[in-house]
Amino acid sequence: MSLAVKADEPNLMGGKKHFQLILFFCLLNINIFIVPCTGFIMKNCKISYNIALCDNSKLSTVPQDIPSKVKGLDLSGNRISKIQVSDFEALPLLTQLELNHNYITHIDNSAFSTMIYLEKLNLNSNKLVELGEDLFKGLSNLIELRISSNRITTVASTAFKSLTSLKLLDITHNRLRHITTVQLILQHLPHLQNLFIRKNFLTTFQSWELTNRSLELSHLDLSQNPIVVLRITADVFPNLTWLKIGDSPGKQQMILDVHNKTFLSRVSTLDISGLQMAFDDMKTLLQTVNTSLRSLRMNSMKRNLTALVYISCTIPTMSTLQLRHNKLRTVSSDMFNMCINLKELDLAENRIESIRDDAFRPLQRLRILSLSRNNLSSVPVATRNLPALEELDLSTNNISGLGCDDFANRTMLRRLSLYNNSISVLKECVFKDLVRLQVLKLQTNCLSKLNDAFKNNLPNLRQLYLNRNKLTAIKNGEFKGLQSLQNLSLHENQINNLEKGCFSGLTNLTDILLQKNSITKDEINRGVFNDLISLRRLDFRDNYIKYQDKSPLEAPPFSQLSQLETLALLSQRGRGKSELPNNFLQGLTNLLVFNARDIQLKSLDKDMFKYTPQLQTLDISSNELQDLSSELFSPIPNLKSLYISRTKLHSLDFLNNANLSQLEFLQARENQYPVISEETIKSVPALVYVDLQGNSFICDCSNAWFLQWIKSNNQTQVYDGFNFVCNHPPDLKDKKLLNLDIGSCSVDVQFICFVSTTCVTLLFMVASVTYHFLRWQLVYAYYLFLALLADKNQKNKKDNNQYDAFISYNIHDEPWVTGELLPRLEEEQGWRLCLHHRDFEPGKPIIDNITDAIYGSRKTICVISRKYLESEWCSREIQVASFRLFDEKKDVLILVFLEEIPTCELSPYYSMRKLLKRKTYLSWPRASRHTGLFWEKLCQALKTTGDFGEDRFCLTVVDRKNKISQPV
Repeated sequence: MSLAVKADEPNLMGGKKHFQLILFFCLLNINIFIVPCTGFIMKNCKISYNIALCDNSKLSTVPQDIPSKVKGLDLSGNRISKIQVSDFEALPLLTQLELNHNYITHIDNSAFSTMIYLEKLNLNSNKLVELGEDLFKGLSNLIELRISSNRITTVASTAFKSLTSLKLLDITHNRLRHITTVQLILQHLPHLQNLFIRKNFLTTFQSWELTNRSLELSHLDLSQNPIVVLRITADVFPNLTWLKIGDSPGKQQMILDVHNKTFLSRVSTLDISGLQMAFDDMKTLLQTVNTSLRSLRMNSMKRNLTALVYISCTIPTMSTLQLRHNKLRTVSSDMFNMCINLKELDLAENRIESIRDDAFRPLQRLRILSLSRNNLSSVPVATRNLPALEELDLSTNNISGLGCDDFANRTMLRRLSLYNNSISVLKECVFKDLVRLQVLKLQTNCLSKLNDAFKNNLPNLRQLYLNRNKLTAIKNGEFKGLQSLQNLSLHENQINNLEKGCFSGLTNLTDILLQKNSITKDEINRGVFNDLISLRRLDFRDNYIKYQDKSPLEAPPFSQLSQLETLALLSQRGRGKSELPNNFLQGLTNLLVFNARDIQLKSLDKDMFKYTPQLQTLDISSNELQDLSSELFSPIPNLKSLYISRTKLHSLDFLNNANLSQLEFLQARENQYPVISEETIKSVPALVYVDLQGNSFICDCSNAWFLQWIKSNNQTQVYDGFNFVCNHPPDLKDKKLLNLDIGSCSVDVQFICFVSTTCVTLLFMVASVTYHFLRWQLVYAYYLFLALLADKNQKNKKDNNQYDAFISYNIHDEPWVTGELLPRLEEEQGWRLCLHHRDFEPGKPIIDNITDAIYGSRKTICVISRKYLESEWCSREIQVASFRLFDEKKDVLILVFLEEIPTCELSPYYSMRKLLKRKTYLSWPRASRHTGLFWEKLCQALKTTGDFGEDRFCLTVVDRKNKISQPV
C-alpha cells in the first residue's frame, strides 16, 4: 500500500480512506488492530486514539453512548437516514465526523450547531437532495466539507453562510445543473481554496455567472460535466494552480473562451484527460499556461495525442507528463522530440508492446519513467538512452528474462520495479552497474534461483523484495554484496534450506520477512541469523518450526540478535503438540513484540521470558495452554498488550500475582472464564481496553462485581460488553449478561450510608431534646437503675437492721443535724442513727456505703434543703431510698424539710414532686413554734414498722388559734 501523495495533487480520498490513513501507523504492530485511549462500554463502537469507531455496525440512528471527550467519530457504512438536532449535542469537542455511505435523506437545520470545533465533515455517498437554510450553522471552524455522491439539486441561499473558514468543498457526483447554484455557495466562502464539482450536470461555466470578485481558489475540478462553454472573461482565479477539466459524458465539443491569456497564468497542474475540444482551442488552452505549467495529464485522449505532446513539450516549465489509457501500442521515435525539459513521464496502463530504440533519446533530463501495466516482453533498449533516470517502473508486464545489458550504465538509477512479471532467471551480471540503486522490487515473478546476482553488486541497495517467487534455498554468501540492505522480503516462497552464512554481509539489515515458507527448526538452529546483528524484525509465520520438549538448546537461534524488537512465529503448520525450549528467546534483551499465535503450544516454561525484560506485546492466542502461571510474567513487568484468545483458559486468576501494572490491552476471547473477579481487574490498574467476547460466563452473584464494573468504570473500555451472554445456569443460557439483576447480590452502600446518617441525625436530635426537657428524669432513671443493682445485692443479705435510721443530709446542713437532730433522737430517745461522716466504712466505694446504710436501717430520714437538692450524692441517697420504698412496699422514708421550697422550684426534680404527692412530710420552718410536737411526730414515724397497711398517724400540727391544719 503506497502512502505517497504527490504535492501537486489534491487529496480526494473519501472518509473511509481518510480514517485508514489516520489509523495506519496505529496498526503497525502484529495483531494490534486497535489501540484505545479511554475507558467505557459502548454497544456498537470502540475507541482508538480518541476516535470513536462505529463504522459498518448496521446503525439506524446516531448512538448516544459515545463519550463526550472524543475528537473523532466514524459512523460510515451504516443505515442512518436522518440527522437530528439532538444527535451531536453531547459531542461538543468533535473535530472530525464521518457520515459517508449511509442513507441520509434529511438533516435538521442547526443539527451541527454545537460542534464549534469541527474541522472535517464527510457526508459522501448518501441520499441528500437539497441543502436547506442554516444547515451548517455553527460550523465556523469547518475546514473540509465532503458531500459527493448524493442527489443534491437545490442549495438554499444561506446553506453555507456559517462556513467562513472552509478551505475544501467536494460536491462531486451530484445533480447541480446551473452555475448560479455554485455562485450561491461561493459567495459565503471567502477562504475556499479547493472546489471539486466533478460529475454534475453543468452545461456552462462562465466567470460572470460565478462571481464578480477574485477568489482564493487554488484547486478547481470541473471534469465529467457536460460543459459546452467554458468562458473566463475576468481574472477571477488569480491563485489557481490546479485545474482539471475534460472527461465530458456528452459528444459535443467544449468551446473555450479565455479573454486574456494571463487569467490562468499561475496554473501549474493541468488535467485535460478525455477532453473533447477543437485542436485550436486546445492549443489556446495550453498557451494560456505557457509560463507556469509543470504537470500535464492527458489520459484517455481520443485524437491528436502526438500533436498535443509536441505543443505541450514546448512549454519550457513543464516537467511532468502523464499519458495513461491512451491505447498506445508503439512509442514512435518522434513522439517526444520536443520534450527536452521533461523530468517525469508516465506511460502506464496503455497497451505498449514495443518502443523504438531512440524514442526516449530527447529525454536527457528524465528522472522518472513509468511503463507499468503494459505488454512489454523485455526491458526496452530505449531506456538505456536516459542517463539521468532515477526511477524506472516496469511492473506488470510480460518480461520473462533480464540481460546483462538491460541496465547497463544506469549508474543514477535509485528505484527499479520489476514485480508482477514472468522473470525466472537472474544472471550474475544483470545489476552490475546499478551502484546507486536503493529499492529493487522483484516480487511476484518466477525466480527459483538467485545465481549470485546479489553477491557482488548493489552496494547501496536498502530494500529488496523477492517475495512471491519460487525460491527453495538461500546459499552461503548469497547477499554478501548488499552491505547497505535494511529490508529483505523473502516471504511466500518455497524456501526449505538456509545454508549457514546465507545472510553474511547483511550487518545493516533491520527487517527480514520469511513467512509462508518451508523452514524447519533444523534450519534456524544452524546459527544462520548470527550475522544479522542489527536486525529488529523477524517474521517466521507459516513455517514448520516445531520443538517437542522444553529442554534448553545448546545454541539458541537468536542469541546474537540483541537488537531484535519483533519476533513472529504465527500459524505454525504440522500436526501434534509442540513446546518451546526454555532458552528459545535467549539473547533477545530488547525484544518488544513476541507473536506465538497458533503454533500448537501446550505449555510455556515459567522461565521463557526471563531473557526478554523489555517485552511489551505478547500474543500466545490459539494455543491449548489451559493454564498460565503468574511466574511466567514476572520477568516482563513492562508488558502492555496481552493476547490470550482461544487458549482454553479456565481463569484469569494468574493475573492476580503477575505484577502487570502497565498492562493496557488485554484480548482474551473465546475461553472458558465463568467468573471475572474483582482482584483480577484490580491487578491490572492501567488497563484501558479488554476484549472478553465468547466466554462462558456464569450469571449469578459471583459476577455481580464484574457487571457493576462494566457499567460504571470510566477507565477501561470493555469491547462488545453489551453482547456478553450467559452460559450457566441452564435456564439463563444465551441471555445477555448485562441484563442480570444483581440488586439482591450486594448491600447498597449508599442506602446504608443514608440510613446510618439519618439515624445518627435523629438520635442527636432526640438526645438534644431529651437533655433540654427531660435531663432530670434521666438522672432519676440512672440512679433508679443503680438502686436496682444495689437491691439485687441486698436481696442476698439477711434482713438485719443495724440502725434505726440513716440520716441523708448535705454537708451545709450538718450544724442542724448535729445540733438539733442528734441530741433529740440519739441522746434523749436512744435511737441508733447512721451518719456518713461517722459510720461509713473507710476504703469502701461510696455507693456501696450508701446502699448498705439505707438497707441496714429501718428508716431513712432525708434532711432536705436547696443545697441537698443540688448535691449529686444526696440525690443518689434519696433515689436508693425511694427505690427501697417502691420495692419493699414499706414506709421506710421520712422527709424533713429545713427550708420552704415552692413546688415550682421542685419541678426539675420530678421524682421529689411525686414523693411529696404520695407522702406526708415534716417541715422544720413551720414547726418553729411547736418544736415539741415536731420531735414527737418524728419519733412516732421512727417507731412504726413501715407497713402501708397500718393505721396512719397524722404528721400535721394544728394551729389552735386559726384552726388550720398544716404540715409539721
